[in-house]
Amino acid sequence: MKIVLDGVTLPLPEFVLDVSLQLEARYTALYGASGAGKTSLIEVIAGLRRPAAGRVAIGDQVVFDGARAVDVPPRHRRIGYVPQDDTLFPHLSVRQNILYGAADGKVERRRPGGRGVRGAPHTTADRVVAALEIERLLGRRTHSLSGGERKRVSMARALLSDPMLLLLDEPLSGVDTALSSRILDYLMCVREEFPIPILLVTHRMEEASALCDEVVLLDRGHVVSRQPLGK
Repeated sequence: MKIVLDGVTLPLPEFVLDVSLQLEARYTALYGASGAGKTSLIEVIAGLRRPAAGRVAIGDQVVFDGARAVDVPPRHRRIGYVPQDDTLFPHLSVRQNILYGAADGKVERRRPGGRGVRGAPHTTADRVVAALEIERLLGRRTHSLSGGERKRVSMARALLSDPMLLLLDEPLSGVDTALSSRILDYLMCVREEFPIPILLVTHRMEEASALCDEVVLLDRGHVVSRQPLGK
């Protein structure tokens, strides 16, 4: 799936984000030091930040065009976004959290032999739960989860929102080395199990190399290089 960023500008406190970029690799890393503008760029793609100018297209849909006053709301962009700081709902269980997006806010419990949210079979939900190994967490409240568990639940919720693009913002941040390795294994599983294009924000080249086909280097809001990653 093609992602087109054409003359996208966004004033930030330290510099102006100014990006023109066309992405066609299935798994792409936005790489660079902290404060390079990586998170701001994926928030533009997700619709969480409105650029000052430019055009953003995802596949065959233009989701932002400053010249034509097009600005598709985030909920209609079909993007699964996992931010650095998860946004899980503390008053809901893990099960309710991961089904929230899929059910458009109407949580339904699984019935043996029944059908799930939107009348669809539970195959996708079961695959997501199994891939991320969160079945034992489904009945728990989110305040009782560890940092690694919260990241896995956030990924599950994003996957169950029926996305055509998955945005991952520093998924290994804030965890120790041993847990980073384990979460990386889960990300590899997501990559292999679900054929959804991924745009990964990271400042770790080993993470980009393990997960992605291409790396784009950002520095102070500008693309300074891009290169394929051998697999």
